[in-house]
Amino acid sequence: MDRFAAAAAEAAGWKPGDLAAVYHETLKGGVDRLGAADAGLALVTLPFYLEERARLRLAPRLQVAIEPGGAETWSLVAKKGLLGSAAALDGWEILGSAGYSPAFVRGTILGGWGAVPKSARIAFAPAALSALRRAASGGKTAVILDAAGAAALPTLPFASDLEVVARSAALPASLLCTVGDRLPPRDADRVIEGLKRLHRTPAGAAILESMRMQRFEPVDEASLRSARQAFERAGS
Repeated sequence: MDRFAAAAAEAAGWKPGDLAAVYHETLKGGVDRLGAADAGLALVTLPFYLEERARLRLAPRLQVAIEPGGAETWSLVAKKGLLGSAAALDGWEILGSAGYSPAFVRGTILGGWGAVPKSARIAFAPAALSALRRAASGGKTAVILDAAGAAALPTLPFASDLEVVARSAALPASLLCTVGDRLPPRDADRVIEGLKRLHRTPAGAAILESMRMQRFEPVDEASLRSARQAFERAGS
């Protein structure tokens, strides 16, 4: 994170040390830190943004293009032959790293597949492998995977027991947001323009690659609006 902050500051034409970056692994840690007065920018996942945007006054300025491909796609994986529709999730558990946001899972990820029954339990599960083992054993467990997780699925020794039953639309993976009005607009614009150029230098590209990013790019407003509307419908 120090290398990323230094590269971002340099790209913005700021002096070394003018910009610092801190990573928080937990939801609470991130929310608490963004409540501090010196937190002017936030690089957040899409479900975090949808959950916390109003409370933290997050305004998306850029999105992250990730490896592989550009946007993020989420997949629902289950025991082969068990799930034919969203309605069949009655009484199931849905596990995954996005499970801390049930509205994101129900609406943004699975809304295009159909209405997920209220009886389906959605929960956070950071360890996808153990959740996938449970699904492969034939229980009523389905697993939400991001693009990287879905790409690795065929390498599992029990992959033949599983199948992808639904996929989301292409979505922004992460968003760079301003936090309220803490950062003067001119300073925010300098950082934004600098980050848009960061992948063009070998050093900048290497730092982004180490963070599983390709580049920063303008926000896909239509995709983000669709994701937000699906989230809000599921939340209501």
